[in-house]
Amino acid sequence: MENFGCRATQADGAAIEKQFRDRGLERADRSAQAQIVVLNTCTVTAAADQDARAAIRRVHRENPNCQLVVTGCYAQRAPEEIAALPGVTQVIGNSHKHQLAEITNRSFVPLHSLQREQPIFVSDVFAHTELLAAPVFDAANERTRPNLKVQDGCDNRCSFCVIPYVRGSSRSLPLARIRQEVNTLVDAGYREVVISGINLGRWGRDLDGSLRFEDLVRSILSDTLLEKLRISSVEPMDWSDDLIALVSNSPRIAKHAHIPMQSGSDRILRKMHRKYRPWHYREKIESIRAAMPGAAIGADVMVGFPGETDADFEQTRQMVQDLPFTYLHLFTYSPRPGTPATTMHNQVPVQVARERNRILRELAARKKLAFMRSFVGKTLEAITLKAALNGADLTAALTDNYLKLRLKGKYEPNRWFTVVVEDVEEGVLVGVVR
Repeated sequence: MENFGCRATQADGAAIEKQFRDRGLERADRSAQAQIVVLNTCTVTAAADQDARAAIRRVHRENPNCQLVVTGCYAQRAPEEIAALPGVTQVIGNSHKHQLAEITNRSFVPLHSLQREQPIFVSDVFAHTELLAAPVFDAANERTRPNLKVQDGCDNRCSFCVIPYVRGSSRSLPLARIRQEVNTLVDAGYREVVISGINLGRWGRDLDGSLRFEDLVRSILSDTLLEKLRISSVEPMDWSDDLIALVSNSPRIAKHAHIPMQSGSDRILRKMHRKYRPWHYREKIESIRAAMPGAAIGADVMVGFPGETDADFEQTRQMVQDLPFTYLHLFTYSPRPGTPATTMHNQVPVQVARERNRILRELAARKKLAFMRSFVGKTLEAITLKAALNGADLTAALTDNYLKLRLKGKYEPNRWFTVVVEDVEEGVLVGVVR
């Protein structure tokens, strides 16, 4: 099993792996040793597609006799393109991912007769698709901080984004199921859980007209014994005053806000079909910083969107400079087939977009370093992840406000400590247990 792309894709992969384990299969150490290889793909950029094709060719080269199953967002978007690649035995889109192990292990008639040897299972109907729910762990954290996907799909139609077409409309995991999953993780000994989704802040609106994301957060706090809840990316429109107050006032919620921005230019935001204006976004970030002076605040920013002029980019650069971001996820625009942006005029030359990316990357690095240095001599809460490599007397940890930390001494993973920060070395905090 190999996963590509975002946290939601990683979570889907964990649920798919569980499907096979429930049928008595074990995970192979390497794809070359497996009878069945599942590639769970991403398609958010052209580079993601390229990575998936390269992985397909590699698996076929290393293990030509395996059953090679390709699923995920790229499989949903371009199934025939994938089916034409050598070695692919099945293409199963997101619409049928919840049945993947069953489909892979039975005889079937393809949903779409394409006159190909490879059967393809893809539909554009997501309304009754089961929302995969299984905790997934960042391999770098050695199963310390599980990520639980509670929402999938998106009802927005940003002009650059293919995700609504490959994941469908917004769908929410029921509240009772989320409480059950969180309590199971707590009973297993986990102390921090990250909740995520494709459009997380829209959770609940398809379940009950009165349910909002804040209700989910309150329920986790009141109905589970979870020590720390971390919220992943939430759109600016969904950072209500109520949510800001919840996060800032509860010691059980990590002081961390990720709010996609994409551009600081009003003109470009309108062309992107984003549902906020720069001044709305600025006010939201300033409200979060006022409520949580030490919080991590991150954003997604895109450069090179069609028609982005030097003046548009300067507005983005100035907003990044002005606002208290502690990190950025930077993207260079990549045309996605079928999205409105691909037909827009004045596509930005690749070299120009890359230079803009570089400028913001360097700016973000300076802001992150300044944020880290502001905590030298202060105390932070941190959860241990794993002991450092090469036998060093250090333990890797992550602070409540999303900073990497090297903790002096050897400690078991999955423990919370109050830490005194002593220094910043190589872009990582260094500290000792108080």
